[in-house]
Amino acid sequence: MKKNLAITFWVLYMLFFAIPFPMILYYGINSNFDVSTLKTKDPYWALGTVLLSVLLWLIILIGYFQKWIIQVFINKNNFEKIKLNGIRREAEIIGSKKTSKPNSEFDTYELELCFKNLANTEIIHKTHITDTKPLEKRFEAGKSVGLLLDRYMKNAPYFVLSSATPTLNTRNLILRILGWLFFTALVILYYFFSYQTESHGMGWRFMSAGHPLLIIPLVLLFYRVLVRFIFRKLTGLNPDSITLKFKGVQTQAKLINVSQTGTYINDKPMMRFEVEYKDTKNHVHQNNLKKVIGVLDLDMTKKQFLDIFYDPENPKHIALANDLNKI
Repeated sequence: MKKNLAITFWVLYMLFFAIPFPMILYYGINSNFDVSTLKTKDPYWALGTVLLSVLLWLIILIGYFQKWIIQVFINKNNFEKIKLNGIRREAEIIGSKKTSKPNSEFDTYELELCFKNLANTEIIHKTHITDTKPLEKRFEAGKSVGLLLDRYMKNAPYFVLSSATPTLNTRNLILRILGWLFFTALVILYYFFSYQTESHGMGWRFMSAGHPLLIIPLVLLFYRVLVRFIFRKLTGLNPDSITLKFKGVQTQAKLINVSQTGTYINDKPMMRFEVEYKDTKNHVHQNNLKKVIGVLDLDMTKKQFLDIFYDPENPKHIALANDLNKI
């Protein structure tokens, strides 16, 4: 609960500086703007700024459309493929937490599952499920569930319950479409509003590098990059980590050296771990990985061996087992 509130707070905080704040600054600074200066402005520069803002908004809107709507159909299609060709595994429920509200139509749970991945390496993975048959109490800790793993690991979902049936939540999809259309309409209306109130019969000459139509999409795109960067720095993981978790082989790596990188995140040092390990072909590899270390993680810098995962197809691709199990 506290975690959700913290996430909500930071999302709203970041959105304030992405949308209302640029508007407050812009209209506050330009409240006494001299309209006559528009005549001296280069129309081609202004038009280029407009086109750049449109391009940035298109990147954002297309990205949201893919994430909110297209991804639903991709997930459903992949779900059906896994049901037909998935690799069967038996998973033990080592943790079960009910997350649905008391009056919800169905019970939802956060499950912590232990099962073997595609390389027969035991992994721990968290997932959320909706229980349509709560009276059977299928998802209590200590019980087992059947899974089907995607043998290719290219798109989500990467595994499904063998008893699950692929369905399309029409209501949820409609809400997503309406949300995207509403957001798109607001952007278009803001262009019309800006033109009607700021052009003064001189076209787009009012457009500048500090206009919210340009600043807002820039900040939103910056947030997207920033969140990914922080996630990678904090965990040492990259976008291929989920693939490594489901296809990788776990082994013990000898810790050769630990050193500071000079980077600090939230006053926590980022450390470089130099390790040596063998793959299934008995080839020796030396590699290094980075991780932000907190007070509770200091003991790992003194260990002789660390548990890691490596990609059997690319043994240089590695990650700490403990980090992957937290995904």
